[in-house]
Amino acid sequence: MTKSSLSLLWIPAAAYLLGSIPVGLFLTKLFGGGDVRDVGSGNIGATNVVRAAGPLAGILTLLFDVAKGAASVWLAARFSNESATWMTIAGLAALLGHCFPVWLRFRGGKGVATAAGVFAVLCPFALLGALLLFIVVFAFWRYVSLASISAAAAMPLLVYFLWAPGHAPPLMVTFGALAAAILIVYKHDANIQRLVQGQEPKFSFSNRVPR
Repeated sequence: MTKSSLSLLWIPAAAYLLGSIPVGLFLTKLFGGGDVRDVGSGNIGATNVVRAAGPLAGILTLLFDVAKGAASVWLAARFSNESATWMTIAGLAALLGHCFPVWLRFRGGKGVATAAGVFAVLCPFALLGALLLFIVVFAFWRYVSLASISAAAAMPLLVYFLWAPGHAPPLMVTFGALAAAILIVYKHDANIQRLVQGQEPKFSFSNRVPR
């Protein structure tokens, strides 16, 4: 590792800390929903925040979680001369921070919104393709988890084919997209089991859990 590379090691550390901010937890309490970890699936992501504190809190959680991923990659680009390697490392670090935040004993969210922010900066056309797939799957089946898993699983291929006209992405980006997809699918393990058993709840803005 070169001296210049060593000087950039703060990037993944900062990205992890940024990604680890438990926005859903804070907003649920702010909107009077108590501790989101005690509601529904116990997840701190936007879908469960809707259940705990209503649509506005959920939408704000979604936006801030997306912003965490986007800001991490943007900062890496700013300080590394737009190095795709450092941008990918920062994105993965932010994703790990969201999924395994040190502040919550490494029990965080599932990473979908944060990953969306990462790829919004890293490869926006791939994100657009994943978003369209998410919408189609959700429209047909009304399962946020199934739509999220489908979009995440498709992301590595979307990044590969939509990185730039006639050009494959750097290997680090390809492996980074694959790692992100694997992590998101892994974090949906309980959802996958409920989908198989026919017990996964369908999403509705009106399904706030009474307290």
